[in-house]
Amino acid sequence: MKKLINDVETVLAESLDGFAAAHADIVLLGAERQFVRRRNTKPGKVALISGGGSGHEPLHAGFVGHGMLDAACPGQVFTSPTPDQMLAAAQSVEGGAGVLFIVKNYSGDMMNFQMAAEMLDRENATVIVNDDVAVENSTYTTGRRGVAGTLVVEKIVGAAAERGDGLAALKALGDSVNKSTASMGVALTSCTVPAAGKPTFQIGIDEMELGVGIHGEPGRKRVKLTSADDIAAELTGAILRDLSLKSGQEVILLVNGFGGTPLLELYLMVHAARRVLHGAGVRVARHLTGPYVTSLEMAGCSITVSAVDSASLALWDAPVHTAALRWAM
Repeated sequence: MKKLINDVETVLAESLDGFAAAHADIVLLGAERQFVRRRNTKPGKVALISGGGSGHEPLHAGFVGHGMLDAACPGQVFTSPTPDQMLAAAQSVEGGAGVLFIVKNYSGDMMNFQMAAEMLDRENATVIVNDDVAVENSTYTTGRRGVAGTLVVEKIVGAAAERGDGLAALKALGDSVNKSTASMGVALTSCTVPAAGKPTFQIGIDEMELGVGIHGEPGRKRVKLTSADDIAAELTGAILRDLSLKSGQEVILLVNGFGGTPLLELYLMVHAARRVLHGAGVRVARHLTGPYVTSLEMAGCSITVSAVDSASLALWDAPVHTAALRWAM
């Protein structure tokens, strides 16, 4: 294992200290590093809180700030944060309008966020993200996994919260965005969890895993490596079938890198995915390309398509200022 670390026991703590120092204008680190919170909270605004295992950076801490999350709870690598972390985060940023938890559909996250919601003595609701079309049940889940579509939910709902929408409206919006969003990924290599010290799975140099999860969980099938066009057709085709998009529908296209894929290849995948969507009569209204929901250093990518209308597109375009996502304020 070759990694830029000092000790496997202190990887997360030292990374969080560096993150908080590098983005001190946007975020603060909670007591005992339980959570990352927005520096400038907004009284009377519904607080948005998410979180999950580390190793997926910039998800979720990188999306804390104006127009997105108010706090994010980081667990150890690929391990859910605890209910106490989530409760402390909620109590720190709740501004009198309630709390909305945005939770990826993984068993540990679901259980711990539910416990935190039950312990919280303030009005709250939960949006569950389950955008992965690859498999119905997987190593970490009952039902579909929550993957890169989480970013789309956090951005659109975050913009609505910033303008002052209430808790019930934000919950309904989050559920609607999740229902309109689908993702599927492909892995070319495994990743190595620092505490494990070896790759999570073995894959041949001429193989790829179609439908892989963001922890390296198995996907639909292990197949021989093929062209980018063929991969895009497989991933985007599965998404189109899941969403049943009509000709003329506008979408956001997110091509997400898993941590070990250069932008040269990600933009090539943008080109390939656009051709598939165009062939189905689907219009790409907005793009986002880059490593946003990663799996440590795994090579590969995911494609996310989110159907939008003028209202949700305006929320996507609304100002945002976080460590990982910024456009004009």
